[in-house]
Parts: sequence; C-alpha cells; structure tokens
Amino acid sequence: MTTTEAAPVAAPDDATLAGRARDGDVRAYEQLVMRYQGPIYRLAVKMLADRGEAEDVTQEVFLTAWRRLAQLQDDAAFSGWLYRMTTNRCLNVLRSRRPITDLDPDLTESPRTDTRPDHAAQVNSQLEALTTALQELTPEQRACWLLREVHGRSYEEIGVIVGANVTAVRGRIARARAQLAEVMQPWR
Repeated sequence: MTTTEAAPVAAPDDATLAGRARDGDVRAYEQLVMRYQGPIYRLAVKMLADRGEAEDVTQEVFLTAWRRLAQLQDDAAFSGWLYRMTTNRCLNVLRSRRPITDLDPDLTESPRTDTRPDHAAQVNSQLEALTTALQELTPEQRACWLLREVHGRSYEEIGVIVGANVTAVRGRIARARAQLAEVMQPWR
C-alpha cells in the first residue's frame, strides 16, 4: 500500500453504534437498522407467515428500539435485544389472531429463479411444506427453531430472547426438529 492509499475503514461494531445512537446520533441508528432490518424481517415473516404483518412488526420493533434505546443496559447486547423484541411482538400477534386458514402464497416461492423448471417445482413444494409445517409448531417452538436454525443464535441467547431456561429451549427445539423431520420425510 502506498502512502496515498487509505486503509479500508472497518464498520463500527454494534456496541459503538448503539452508544452513539443513545447519544442522539441518528446516522449511527440508521446503520444499525440497515444491518438488522433484513434478519429481523425474515424472522418475523417466518414466524407470522404474513408479509404485511412482518413488515408492521419490523417497523414497530425499530421504532420501539429507538424510543427505548436509553433502557438498553449493555450496548453489546443490541442484536439480542432486537431479536427479543421481535420474537415477543410476533408471539403477541400470533396469540391475538384468528386461526390461520391460508398461508401467504408468496412465502412459498423459491428464492432461486435460475434452476431447471423440474428442480424449481420440487424446491417450491419443499418450501411450501416447510412453511406449512412451521405454522403447525407452537409459536414458542417456532420462535426457538427459527432463532437457532435460521438466525444461528446460541441456546443461551435464545433463552434470554424468549424468557426460558436453556433446558426448555433445547426441549422446544428438539420437539420442533422432530415434528419438522416427520413432515419433511418425503423429501429426504
């Protein structure tokens, strides 16, 4: 590297951004939103099986986080705090809604469009079966499974997010895995 070239600037970590945002730095909070809006939305859409409700939950979570940022005790815990708010909000929505009769058909679309038609049809049917099977799990099982398998959270983090001990989290995930494995057996 020559003396005229600048070294790439690393993005600030969550703790730094959360601290700056608490001090009123709107741009720091915008960076956190950009960093987490995709994962938070994906968690909400998989839990709720409704894109509109997931968008509403995502927006509510980020507005609430902005308003309550002063209550966050540990800046480094920002992402877990967001996941906890999202999970709790989704569970509240699920408890308040009527039984699901139809799933949002857009949720079962294949994310890939470059595959062979026969393969795309198979992937679509697998995704549809998985989406249906996820909706048959209890909301608590669904939350734990999604946080572990899709979002890669540790059992300890999930316990904090859902308000349960690690043993309960492991049990919920094990039951969810067993139920999903049974439903997905034809595609193995």
